[in-house]
Amino acid sequence: MNAAPTLEMLDPTTLTVDINVRKDAALTADFVGSVKEHGVMEPVIAHRKDDGTVHVLMGQRRTRAAVEAQRPEIPVMIIESPEEAERIVTQVVENIQRAELTEADEADAYHQLSLIGVSAAAIAKRTGRKKAAVESALKAKASEAGTAALDRGWSIETALIMAEFEQDEAATADLESVLMDDPDQLLHVAQRLRDQRESAAALAALIAELEAQGKTIVEDAGHYSDDENLYVTAAKREDGEPASEDDGNAVLITTDYRGQHRTHSVIAGWKDTDFVPKYERYDGGTNVQKGPMTEEQKADRKTLIANNRAAESATIVRREFVRNLLAKKQAPKGWQHFTAYALTHHPETVSGYDGKVAAEMVGAKSEESDRWGWNPLRDHVAASTARPEFSLIALVCAGYEKTIAKDSWRSPSQTHRDYLNQLVVWGYTASETEQMIIDSGKPAEENEAA
Repeated sequence: MNAAPTLEMLDPTTLTVDINVRKDAALTADFVGSVKEHGVMEPVIAHRKDDGTVHVLMGQRRTRAAVEAQRPEIPVMIIESPEEAERIVTQVVENIQRAELTEADEADAYHQLSLIGVSAAAIAKRTGRKKAAVESALKAKASEAGTAALDRGWSIETALIMAEFEQDEAATADLESVLMDDPDQLLHVAQRLRDQRESAAALAALIAELEAQGKTIVEDAGHYSDDENLYVTAAKREDGEPASEDDGNAVLITTDYRGQHRTHSVIAGWKDTDFVPKYERYDGGTNVQKGPMTEEQKADRKTLIANNRAAESATIVRREFVRNLLAKKQAPKGWQHFTAYALTHHPETVSGYDGKVAAEMVGAKSEESDRWGWNPLRDHVAASTARPEFSLIALVCAGYEKTIAKDSWRSPSQTHRDYLNQLVVWGYTASETEQMIIDSGKPAEENEAA
């Protein structure tokens, strides 16, 4: 039988304040002053252990303030000792309900619970948080970089990103820089870093494979006599027969804007071989460039490739934003006008949408199929009458997505601007390349002012 709670007046300096899930007790001067003048009005909840020590369960902030205010006694409600896990869970729930728990404190609480064997599912059930959110917090706490980010007051989402790139000093520096200068761009920068990392890993694997085969790798090749190395496809024998893949003595690796790599057979040092260029450079009397690109042209080309890659990364972030938006209980404000406007002003959004992209946006589960006309969104709508407005929004967004290409920043349209502006209204942060599209519809003087 549980012992009945008892109210006692105790010296706050004799109480033990155990680890609390709210690290920052927020002992403001006003709060301490109030306790000094009026005392502790609401009893602290505590339990007495077998050795006689009294441990505070709830009211750590009041207890610390009473000590600082030098109050001789405070009211303490002594209750039967709960299990440690139950104590921490109770504190988490209490502080969440009061909206007083920071994300760092919340992650720390989950970590404490996990250390004493409480599962993520059990934590989620007791606290009312989603299991995925609890798992994210635990993952962040499992990393030194993630823990450091939380200690700096950054969000769990930010801590997860820092943990993800923990072993990459250059990437970490980039992330810390954007957090200091333009934190709204964090998701875009993180996605670009992911894409770069994936591309670099694939390139390293490809180079290792080619080197294992004894291949020589060159950095450049061309099609004409002023090039040191010739593509096999641009070479011929002296008798006029075209060169074949087997005639290549080296390999050139090229990377497209998506970060995907291709290999090309090359005849390196062709002037010392029996091969000659297949083509002569012909300018037709025009100003077609001869020879290698100028430094300015190289810089323009580099900018083009960088922006195209950034646009590809932004596509991933943008679609993830829509997916999270459509995972909420309520459809976003103004969705009715958004869809009506799209259908009347941009009908291609309906006729050209990608059913797979739309299904992913609305969170529809579907299995890949090779059947003709397969459309997972259509299957989803046919299987359920629930939340049809979310499917409609996903359909329209997927239609807009199909109109946006990697280089749409070079030739923005009103269609692109309408879509991106609506996402921004709903809370999306546009990337730099997306902002180019948005700004293209503004008067020149407004862009200059911005």
